[in-house]
Amino acid sequence: MINVKKMCLDKGLRMTEQRNVIADVITAMSVDGHPDVNEIFLNANEKDKNISIATVYRTVKLFEEYGVIEKHDFKDGRSRYEVTEEHHHDHLIDIETGEIHEFTNEEIEVIQKTVAKELGFKLVDHRLELYGVKIKK
Repeated sequence: MINVKKMCLDKGLRMTEQRNVIADVITAMSVDGHPDVNEIFLNANEKDKNISIATVYRTVKLFEEYGVIEKHDFKDGRSRYEVTEEHHHDHLIDIETGEIHEFTNEEIEVIQKTVAKELGFKLVDHRLELYGVKIKK
C-alpha cells in the first residue's frame, strides 16, 4: 500500500500532527476509493477534533501541489482525490451509482500514442475517463 505520509516526507514536506492525521486518512481511504474533501474531513475529524474543514482543504491542496495526490472531477460535482501512483491507470465511472473502476488497457495506450504521433505530437501525459451504465442482464 502506498503511504501518503512517507511520500510527503520523501518530497521534503514538513509534516505537522494534523497533516500526519490527514495523510493517514487519505492513505486508508484510497484503498477502496477516491474520497472527496468532506469524506476526508469526516474521517480526520474523528481522529482529531481540532482538524477543521479549512485545514483539510489547505492540506489536500498542498499534497496536490507536491504531487502526492491527484485531483479528479468525475462529473458528480465533487473533486475526488487519489494517491499518485507509479503505474498509470484509467477510470470507468458508473453514472448511476458513482462507482469508480480503475483499469489498464495496453491497446488503448498504443492507440493514444498513435493518435498523438499522427497529429505531430509526442504524448507526455494523459487521463482517460469513461462514463457508463451497467448493462442489465
